Amino acid sequence: MKGAIMFQGTASSVGKSLLAAAFCRIFYQDGYRVTPFKSQNMALNSFITEAGFEMGRAQVFQAEAAGLKPRVEMNPILLKPTTDVGSQVIVMGKVMRNMAASEYFKYKNQLAELVQQTYNQLAAEFDLVVIEGAGSPAEINLKHRDIVNMGMAKMAEAPVILIGDIDRGGVFASLYGTVELLEPEERSMIKGIIINKFRGDLKLLESGLTQLEELVNIPVLGVVPYLQVQIDDEDSVTERFWQRKSGTGLQVQVVLLPHISNFTDFTPLELEEDLELSYVRRPEELEDPDLLIIPGSKNTIEDRLFLQKVGWDGPIRQYVKDGGLLIGICGGYQILGRMLHDPEHTESSFDSIPGLGILDLETRMAPIKTTRQISGVWNYEDTGYFTRMKGIPITGYEIHMGQTIAGSGVVSPISLESSEQDGCVNSQGNVLGTYLHGIFENLNWTRQLMNNLRGKRGLRLKEDWTKSYQELKDAEYDKLAEHVRTHVDLERIYQIITEGVNC
Repeated sequence: MKGAIMFQGTASSVGKSLLAAAFCRIFYQDGYRVTPFKSQNMALNSFITEAGFEMGRAQVFQAEAAGLKPRVEMNPILLKPTTDVGSQVIVMGKVMRNMAASEYFKYKNQLAELVQQTYNQLAAEFDLVVIEGAGSPAEINLKHRDIVNMGMAKMAEAPVILIGDIDRGGVFASLYGTVELLEPEERSMIKGIIINKFRGDLKLLESGLTQLEELVNIPVLGVVPYLQVQIDDEDSVTERFWQRKSGTGLQVQVVLLPHISNFTDFTPLELEEDLELSYVRRPEELEDPDLLIIPGSKNTIEDRLFLQKVGWDGPIRQYVKDGGLLIGICGGYQILGRMLHDPEHTESSFDSIPGLGILDLETRMAPIKTTRQISGVWNYEDTGYFTRMKGIPITGYEIHMGQTIAGSGVVSPISLESSEQDGCVNSQGNVLGTYLHGIFENLNWTRQLMNNLRGKRGLRLKEDWTKSYQELKDAEYDKLAEHVRTHVDLERIYQIITEGVNC
């Protein structure tokens, strides 16, 4: 079999990314060479490939589900919002420049040829291409320059499966309205509908499914029940920020910055059954956690000013003074320092602003972005929060615009293979700053740290460390694939791929 299939949705966050990952896994399990593809991704969660290119996390976990290493060709255009009306434009894994939305809308037609070439390259190399759309194909004010929904389907000559989210309500109206707002040629490319995130009695839904099929003349190929899987979210339209995962022991809180990025760093913590992970926006929500995290940020300067404005400075400093464990990652690391300098106005109109002053370091923003995978060893002294951790291998990736210079009041805990150092720990040993995204994916490191926190609280230690993070993710991909297999007409989907857009 050779071909493609595209998953579009009635809106953002209806489950396109997860269902695309599910089908990548299904086709991979069925023996096909399959690759994901999304021409244009808007997300603050990104990843750095082995070659040092930046791409969206959704295509990363879809690639993993397909048994592949992520490649930038799977997501040639990445938009990382920097303000409400502008984004950093990343093309083939490297920063082009920041653009206002209106500027990019005019410019993106110039990228259509690149999208076509990149897609053709993957289509020639693989048996099947699973294409993901973005948002909705029925944005009638934008679709005349579309390169990610129906415009992409036409480039690839790919049949489309339309996804609706019943959990948010109005699924029949959104599906019907989406189809009706499309041009006849576009409508003819939709070969099936999947209703996602269903909860309840399917029998009560059946009459509505029949009426929908009659109205749009498109078959419903499945109703997929809601499933909780530990797979990364694509962007900040996520339930993770508002849900509390109840645990019976450890409590970890993440400060929810307005420009939070790469919150996928914390997915491994959700695997700890006795750990409660929550995101807190305001200081009054701080509950003296075992671990407090300041995450990555796409606009470190603005997020530092946010912390100051809403009154976070005092509570964070007091938490550290009381001996709590504080970790800052990437932008969060920069915020922990004494000063943030932005002389070239890379992120803001400020020349310099004070940081939290918790770590003895200063950061200078620069327009050149560091993007690389790294590996090394945790070499911090074997005491306190970091007992029995010295010598543990560490891998991860860096994505940042600034360069940080440490003073004499801190020590670097991570020795890299390149003979460089990463990060800083304060003299009291309870504040860690690091540029390393994915640090918690080093499960031996993470579980020893969590055990040290358990020991401090007098909780039972966990000793079952038999699985790597990749093994745990593979189990989740298999779980997702089996769930989707059970609830969709897979035979019909294979038939749609074989027949293409002309069926």
